[in-house]
Amino acid sequence: MTNVLRYAVIGLGSMGRHHVRNVRSLDGAELVALADPFGDKFGVAEGLPVYENVEQLLEHDIDAAVVAVPTAHHYQVAMALADAGVHTLVEKPLANTLQEAETMVKTFSEKNLVGAVGYVERCNPALLEMRKKIAEGLLGEVYQVSTRRQSPFPARISDVGVVKDLATHDIDLTAWVADSNYARISATTAHRAGREFEDMVSVAGELENGVIVNHLVNWLTPFKDRQTVVVGENGALVAETVMGDLTYYENGVDPIEWDQVSNFRGVSEGTVTRYALNKREPLAVEHENFRDAILGESRKIVTMAEALNTMKVVESVLESASTHRLMEMNL
Repeated sequence: MTNVLRYAVIGLGSMGRHHVRNVRSLDGAELVALADPFGDKFGVAEGLPVYENVEQLLEHDIDAAVVAVPTAHHYQVAMALADAGVHTLVEKPLANTLQEAETMVKTFSEKNLVGAVGYVERCNPALLEMRKKIAEGLLGEVYQVSTRRQSPFPARISDVGVVKDLATHDIDLTAWVADSNYARISATTAHRAGREFEDMVSVAGELENGVIVNHLVNWLTPFKDRQTVVVGENGALVAETVMGDLTYYENGVDPIEWDQVSNFRGVSEGTVTRYALNKREPLAVEHENFRDAILGESRKIVTMAEALNTMKVVESVLESASTHRLMEMNL
C-alpha cells in the first residue's frame, strides 16, 4: 500500500456527494475514481472518471472505497470490493438482508480487510462527549436511554421505511453509549402517509445490562428533532444532535423545604451545565476513523459485526410490530 490511500466513491446521490467532498479534504487520501449508473447528477466529479459500475472502477487499483448506493445493492458492491482486496466503508444499514450481512462480515474478516459502516451519529460531537462522560462515571449507574428522531419525509427514500432508515441510528447509538447489547424489544409501527413502508415507530426495550430504552421515530413531524437523553443516578445528559449540543442536568443536593415536593421522594433540580464542544463535521470524523483503521492506528470505526447486531435488532423491531410480541435477543 502506498503512503497515500487511493479512494473511490460508489454512489453519487445525496450522501455520496458529501463523501466525495470529505475524501477530497482527507489527509493521506487521493480520490481517483467514481461510479454511479445514473452519472454525476450533483456535479462533484471535477474531471474524475465516472463509471457505470464497481467492476469498471476497480481497474484503478484502489486501496479504499465508500459505498453510498441504495441498500439493496450494498451486498453486490461490497463483495466485489472485498474480492479485489479493497477496504470498504458502507453506508448504513450494512445490507438488505441478514444473510447478506453475515456473509459480508465473514468475508471481510477472512480477507483481513477493514469493513466499516456509516453510522455517522457516533461521530456527533454531543454523543462522543456524552459517551466519554458516562464512561468517566458522571451519571453514576445508568438507568435509561431515550431517543427522539422526527422530521418531515425525505423524498430521496423509496426502498425502506422509517425503522431501517432512521431508527437504526438510535438502536446503534444506544447500544454504543450504554456499552451493552439489546436483550429484548417491543415495537409498534404505523402507516399514515399512504406509502408501502412504515412512517412511524415507537420502541421500548431493555439492554443486557438492565438499562431500559425508548425510541420515538417518525417522518410525519413538521420540524427536525434529534435528541438523546441518558438518565442515571446522578442526573441526566441531554444531547441535541442537530446542533451538536450537550447539557448535563445534575440532581439537586439542597434540602427541599416544600412539603408537597419533598414527600415525593424523587430527585430535585440541581445545577445545569451546557458544555462547550469542538463541533467538527461528523462525516469528516467518520472518514478520519476509517482511514486510521486502514493504517492500523485506531479502531474507532463501526465494524460490520456491530452493524450486523444492529440489523438483528431492527428486524426484531419490525417483527414485533407485525406480530405484537415481545422479542428476545441473543446477540
